[in-house]
Amino acid sequence: MTIPSQFDAKAIEQKWYDYWMKNNYFHSEPDHRTPYTIVIPPPNVTGVLHMGHMLNNTIQDVLIRRARLKGFNACWVPGTDHASIATEAKVVDKLKKEGINKNDLSREEFLKHAWEWTDKYGGTILEQLKQLGCSCDWDRTKFTMDPDMSASVIKSFVDLYNKGMIYRGYRMVNWDPEAKTTLSDEEVNYEEQQGKLYFLKYKIESSEEFLTIATTRPETIFGDTAICINPNDERFTHLKGKKAIVPIAGRIIPIIEDEYVDIEFGTGCLKVTPAHDVNDKALGDKHNLEVIDIFNDDASLNSFGLHYQGKDRFVVREEIAKELEANGSLAKTEIHLNKVGTSERTKAVIEPRLSDQWFLKMEELVKPAIKAVLETEEIKLYPKKFDNTYRHWLENIRDWNISRQLWWGQQIPAYYYGDGKEDFVVAENIEDALKLAQEKTSNFKLETKDLKQDVDALDTWFSSWLWPMAVFGGILEPENKDFKYYYPTNDLVTGPDILFFWVARMIIAGYEYTGEKPFNNVYLTGLVRDKQRRKMSKSLGNSPDPLGLIEKFGADGVRVGLLLSASAGNDIMFDEELCNQGKAFSNKIWNAFKLIKGWEVSDSISQPESSKVAIEWYEAKLNQTLAEIEDNFEKYRISDALMGIYKLVWDDFCSWFLEMIKPAYQQPIDSVTFAKAIEMLENNMKLLHPFMPFLTEEIWHLIKERSTEEALIISTWPESKPFNADLITDFETTIEVISGVRSIRKDKNIPFKDTIELKVINNDKFSTYFDSVIIKLGNITSFQYVSEKVDSALSFRVKSNEYFIPIAGNINVDEEIAKLSEELNYIKGFLKSVQVKLSNEKFVANAKPEIIENERKKEADALSKIATIEQSLASLK
Repeated sequence: MTIPSQFDAKAIEQKWYDYWMKNNYFHSEPDHRTPYTIVIPPPNVTGVLHMGHMLNNTIQDVLIRRARLKGFNACWVPGTDHASIATEAKVVDKLKKEGINKNDLSREEFLKHAWEWTDKYGGTILEQLKQLGCSCDWDRTKFTMDPDMSASVIKSFVDLYNKGMIYRGYRMVNWDPEAKTTLSDEEVNYEEQQGKLYFLKYKIESSEEFLTIATTRPETIFGDTAICINPNDERFTHLKGKKAIVPIAGRIIPIIEDEYVDIEFGTGCLKVTPAHDVNDKALGDKHNLEVIDIFNDDASLNSFGLHYQGKDRFVVREEIAKELEANGSLAKTEIHLNKVGTSERTKAVIEPRLSDQWFLKMEELVKPAIKAVLETEEIKLYPKKFDNTYRHWLENIRDWNISRQLWWGQQIPAYYYGDGKEDFVVAENIEDALKLAQEKTSNFKLETKDLKQDVDALDTWFSSWLWPMAVFGGILEPENKDFKYYYPTNDLVTGPDILFFWVARMIIAGYEYTGEKPFNNVYLTGLVRDKQRRKMSKSLGNSPDPLGLIEKFGADGVRVGLLLSASAGNDIMFDEELCNQGKAFSNKIWNAFKLIKGWEVSDSISQPESSKVAIEWYEAKLNQTLAEIEDNFEKYRISDALMGIYKLVWDDFCSWFLEMIKPAYQQPIDSVTFAKAIEMLENNMKLLHPFMPFLTEEIWHLIKERSTEEALIISTWPESKPFNADLITDFETTIEVISGVRSIRKDKNIPFKDTIELKVINNDKFSTYFDSVIIKLGNITSFQYVSEKVDSALSFRVKSNEYFIPIAGNINVDEEIAKLSEELNYIKGFLKSVQVKLSNEKFVANAKPEIIENERKKEADALSKIATIEQSLASLK
């Protein structure tokens, strides 16, 4: 079998992915084995692969491949989320470019376009995940708008409504004027922005007096329905019961009193706009104020805005300030920092707006989810620091606004039969709705044509909170074999940014519908940032093309590069050099494999002692690393697990083990050692496979021909065995001895082909177990233990042991003495300068502690070097 001289990732990646797919290795069916299940955090159907996806899905693939090797029935369910807001925006934009206005279409016509768009672009990201090597069970791919998934959502809504947990209410909501829909509180991000504070003058009716009121939003004066003062504020006592005139609008509004107004804040009085501020709405309800909504759904002003009608709110803000100044109603403006709510999806500034919406009561629903994570720890978050975030969100939870003014999504199953607010029924389909409506009204002449379904869609998160159950049919058929076998799932890997949006809500839904947790563990990854700690984004142009990285460094190289710095919960400072490091690791492994396969094997030669010792040491090191890996995986320290394997393979296997067993130039290796080397290589490939699936599968099949039942992906994880820790400790000392020998060879230009002698005074009673290795790797003809110092020799120390290399025939003694004497004089001079500095009381009193510490370290190093050189000189004279 010809082995290519260079490792070519591109040449093998598609080959092995096709092989895995062809042989159905990713697919899972319930059987006698213990299941290991993970569900993918479904990416938006609009999405394409970005660095966050790369990290998240690589970790999931590592977990699922390792579970497969450990004998579990591994099932990784992939899928996508319909992403109501993002997808509808994409479709609306596409239609606009085609000259089609969404408002001119019926719901059915629009949905036809949405499905066409989804069918054309919706699978992009899942195909890209295959290039990364993700071993998902593609036969189980789900989409949150699949018929069974939608049916699960509708069934859930009806069930919760019938339990009295879903209600319709007229409340202040967060309005996204770009997406033209409401958002839940959690979908609003608050950003500090610099704006202006406008001080407006309101004339008191039948008076020349003015009240000055500060506002950040002068355009909202058209919705003012009162001015509020504190009844205990003596400055405004004379205004009780009077009225004021709204600037420009000319509308007369009452001056009301309420202790809600902070006397010390601002001017001590405020304008009340009940339609556009949640606190103003509470005041308005208390004082029976008129509610005037001044905005259209795109946040332009409606007819209440008078001559500003049809203009955008921010345009009006600039223009109305000029008009107010011109007519004397603007007292002054100040620069003002203000926290502004923006849409998590569209980034548009949110408008508080009164609206009839559907809400889910959360107070009782949330209790089992709080208990599971924070009390019983039935579900564990990794890292644990996120428990506090989880607690804050869930203990301060408010009712969830679950309706959206969109067409793309599950349509709310409420059917109206009259004009009254309560003239509706909730049912899974229109036939059931008709029966309920007939019973409710006692009007059995009602027909389906008399019913009108609510036009709104459900919040996308209301769909995806059922994900771990719905993908296995657990909502529609809770007794089906897949759901009973795979649920609860094992691990969830996601970002902390959706800990509340998705993770907490899945936990809530799991306990509500099954009485069980949806998963055991939640691994929260960090965000991928650039070297300057900036979050990666298209707008900053700092996010590399993931597929471009795979093309350049290979999928295995990218996976390793990402994971080496991906500690749980900590952000990753991404640098392409990390992927280059991963690629270099691939090449290192490939070259080690080529070296082994290039050896000639002989059955007729005996195994050298150095090889026997090397094998025993490496087996101990392998089992030590295995124990550390298991511990790291249990604690979800995936990066640490990879680093342990990385060091084992690069340092211990490639740099030491292979050197220890390598046969002499053009000589064969004994068959016993060769068989063990292959066995160790295979174990390494098993450990590396979850992280580097393509390279390891390629080498696995190049080692020898394998049947499809013997593929690496379905082989067995190495079994952890007891190991001799003393062997590992003793070899660390052996490395120091070999390094000492090599340093002298290098410093004195003694070629490795020239044999040397080594003598040692074994003061520390070091084990002699690795002497054969020291002899081989130092090219030593004789290794002797002596009781006295050796004359005419070069020396070095390892702990208290003294090692001597006789110099006869290797170096010129006189030249070496002269060289060492010169070096000794230099270091003594350096030591003197340091000690003079340290004896200077003024310097010691005024210098920073770290500077003093550094000088003392210099002194200690110089004294150590002087002792070593003096010892070498003594042995030469």
